[in-house]
Amino acid sequence: MPVIPASTKTSLPQRLRARAKTNWPQLAGVDVRYRGQFAYVTVELTGGLQLPVMRLRYSGSAHRWHLAAYKASNNSYEDQYWFSGTTEEALDFVCNVLISPIANWPHQSPGPSTPEGLTN
Repeated sequence: MPVIPASTKTSLPQRLRARAKTNWPQLAGVDVRYRGQFAYVTVELTGGLQLPVMRLRYSGSAHRWHLAAYKASNNSYEDQYWFSGTTEEALDFVCNVLISPIANWPHQSPGPSTPEGLTN
């Protein structure tokens, strides 16, 4: 099991934050925490909501990690064996799957909505 070097622990969050700033304006922040050979990535939406999005497993390269996407239905991570790309591309992938649906949700008028035909 390769150990994540300190320089990689510094550069990974910097690269992910730069990608988020460029590609994901709905993100206010990206947080990375480490445990063993894993990096757990949580994003913060502009509204303040924090969401786990992925777990990266270090394989010896600062730019290529194994990806597991967060699965909210059972609070776990699902390996994406087919994924091959950079850590920045991994962030794009999980944001396309997990964040875009939230950010693209139809905006409703302020206040509670009432089904058609019913009155308040």
